[in-house]
Amino acid sequence: MVVSEDGGGKLLKRILGLGYWVQGFRCFPWLVVSFYLKDGLNVEPSTLQLLQNSANLPMVGKPFYGLVSDSVYISGQRRVPYIALGACLQAMSWLVIAISPSNMSIFTISIYLLLSNLGASVAEVANDAIVAEMAKQPPSSTKRPQPSSSGNLQSFVWIASSAGGVLGNLLGGIFIGQFSPQFMFLIFGLLLALQFFITILVRESSLGLPKNPSGGIRKQLSVLVIALRKPEIAYSISWFTASYAIIPALTGTMFFYQTQYLKINSSVIGISKVFGQATMLVWGIIYNQYLKSVPPRKLISAIQTMMACFMVSDFLFVRGFYRQIGVPDSLYVVIFSGFLEVLFFFKILPFSVLIAQMCPPGCEGSIMAFLMSCVALAFIVSGYLGVALASYIKVTTSDFSGLPFGLLIQAACTMLPTFWSSCIPDKVESKAKRKDQ
Repeated sequence: MVVSEDGGGKLLKRILGLGYWVQGFRCFPWLVVSFYLKDGLNVEPSTLQLLQNSANLPMVGKPFYGLVSDSVYISGQRRVPYIALGACLQAMSWLVIAISPSNMSIFTISIYLLLSNLGASVAEVANDAIVAEMAKQPPSSTKRPQPSSSGNLQSFVWIASSAGGVLGNLLGGIFIGQFSPQFMFLIFGLLLALQFFITILVRESSLGLPKNPSGGIRKQLSVLVIALRKPEIAYSISWFTASYAIIPALTGTMFFYQTQYLKINSSVIGISKVFGQATMLVWGIIYNQYLKSVPPRKLISAIQTMMACFMVSDFLFVRGFYRQIGVPDSLYVVIFSGFLEVLFFFKILPFSVLIAQMCPPGCEGSIMAFLMSCVALAFIVSGYLGVALASYIKVTTSDFSGLPFGLLIQAACTMLPTFWSSCIPDKVESKAKRKDQ
């Protein structure tokens, strides 16, 4: 069946929109997991952070998933089947957790969370590859890509993911005090099952994806290696990875400080995450409308600096500065903590647009998967460094006296990458224009 370009474009946006929306909605069960580990299994702050980061280990395998997606076809398709497979693995994981006894061991739930993130990784790789491929395709009415359309698809899926995050955190904050964790896991598992059945009904040929002949995993690996040898790609990804890995994350520690020490209600934590996801949604719109023409180095460096400033603000918060000037703890948590949590991800949008512009044809899935694998590994390293830092400053469930010093160390580490931000190209788009002319 032949599908018109407009019809194919609409269907493509629906499939991508659903995929990224579900990806954003993953915060719904993960919010429950944090409280379940803290209150149900009584884990320490460092243990919570260790488990959360270890569950992301499947994300590190994204380059392999990307190579397979680029070169191995399933029923003549190389993207949609992997989205369906990822949804299936996630659905099985969360549904098994939902019907399992509530007193399952830490080891057991860790295995299921690993399997869930494996499925999420596979689906994200396929989705990201589609976005990278389509973002480089010229409109049908012209022979060359239009600068005004650069980043439109990335912004669209960013907004879809943020919208899912807003709803997921909103419902999570409401449901967490009303229903059991198993019931919430069941809801998400059923949602993933629905995504699976919707996806398998779609034929990839109807999406208008570019045709790239399969050359096998070995050939695809060779193409990936050649692409990664390009200085502009290698240096950019190296800097981007280091800009995350060098920061000792204290998210688990701050979660315990807010809920255990300050006794912040779970609904406030949920609202905080809703506010954060809402700012991500707004960020996608603002970037698409006003910031696409800003040099990527300048924009990404500004975000990195802003992250450090908000960490200093957290230092003042823990020292009681805002409380002394009349700002309630709950208000600070909702606005500042919610914003800082998502500010880490603001850099991904302009950087993904930059990489898509530099990515050679035919290995979009591999390059984007490699990038997101590096980011996932960086977050894991960051989390482990945070565990080490929390141990060094001697933070426990009842003693947070060393937390202010830890936050200052975190802010200083965040500023370091700005001193070698020249690794990021600043005029990729203009080079493309000169090559086109």
